[in-house]
Amino acid sequence: MVKKMPKVDLSKLTQAQLSGSVKDSAQQIWQAGLGAFTRAQAEGSKAFESLVKEGVSIQRKTAAAAEEKISEATSKMSHMATDITSKASGQWDKLENIFEERVAKALNKLGVPSAKDVNALIARIDELNKAVQKLSTKATPAAAKATPQPASAKPKASAGAKTAPAKKTKPAKAQG
Repeated sequence: MVKKMPKVDLSKLTQAQLSGSVKDSAQQIWQAGLGAFTRAQAEGSKAFESLVKEGVSIQRKTAAAAEEKISEATSKMSHMATDITSKASGQWDKLENIFEERVAKALNKLGVPSAKDVNALIARIDELNKAVQKLSTKATPAAAKATPQPASAKPKASAGAKTAPAKKTKPAKAQG
């Protein structure tokens, strides 16, 4: 146990008493240092293990927070990429429509029929074919009664028809 030294008036102490008092104080300081060192050794490993556990806990929390932030950032970037992609595809659609309209106008100016015009003509041809078939089925009984003409007979021109004049040829130029 530590002995508490009484307060003493140093002027009344003798040399021997003073040196003994200093020796006792030094001894107590040395023993206190040894006790602190022993306690630090014993409790130091416990404190070190406790600090390691706290470090692991903090590392896990930090990793979880980082993963959460990365997940949020990834989600935001994915959403932004989707938005940009949809806007870009909309712009490409507009550009494609403009291009198609300009090409159609240019082809129309050149007299090239459009697909719509061709489809309308095909529909008109189909209607005309149906009408011709109806007429041909009605005309078939009447055609059977008519007298057939020989294939070698040519239709004769009417008496009032004029014949075209023959072309005149130019004389060949002399080379020379």
